[in-house]
Parts: sequence; C-alpha cells; structure tokens
Amino acid sequence: MWYVIEGYDGTDVLPARLAARPAHLARLEALRDEGRLLLAGPCPAIDSEDPGPAGFSGSVVIAAFDSLEQAQAWGAEDPYVEAGVYTRVQVRPFRKVLP
Repeated sequence: MWYVIEGYDGTDVLPARLAARPAHLARLEALRDEGRLLLAGPCPAIDSEDPGPAGFSGSVVIAAFDSLEQAQAWGAEDPYVEAGVYTRVQVRPFRKVLP
C-alpha cells in the first residue's frame, strides 16, 4: 500500500538539512530502485522554486510499504530526523487515483 510520509522542518535548520541531504536522498533512491517510490520532494518555505535562505517547511514522500508500521519506522529513521531537521513526521495511508 502507498503511504504519505510528511516531515515538518524546524526553525533555522537549512544548514542541517543540506548536510543530511546526501543520506536522505540515498534512502529515497533505494526506494526508487526497488520500484516503491511514487514521488518525493521538499516544500519551499516561500512561493519559489528556489527558496534560498528561506529554506523549506518540510518534505513529502509517497512510497509503498507492507504496513503502516513499516512506513512509520522508515520515516522515523530518516537522516533529517537524526539531524534535527524534522520536528515531527506524520505517516498516513494513501490511495492513488490519478494519473
């Protein structure tokens, strides 16, 4: 089943986000390579493709897991959690309809 994993950034965490990004992307690439990643990306803190020093308000990942518990565990182990970027992670089931 698909799950939405939303990470919410804390305040002034852009340097920590940038430092943890390679490890964060490696986990997403592994999901992609396994055919389990629907989409992933950050949410700019301002209305801009490149928010610059404003940074990001969080990230969204939609990926397939065998259970909600597995999706929650995956989200809890994100390098952004370990680096203190995310203040919280929310995981919900997702049903893809379109496209």
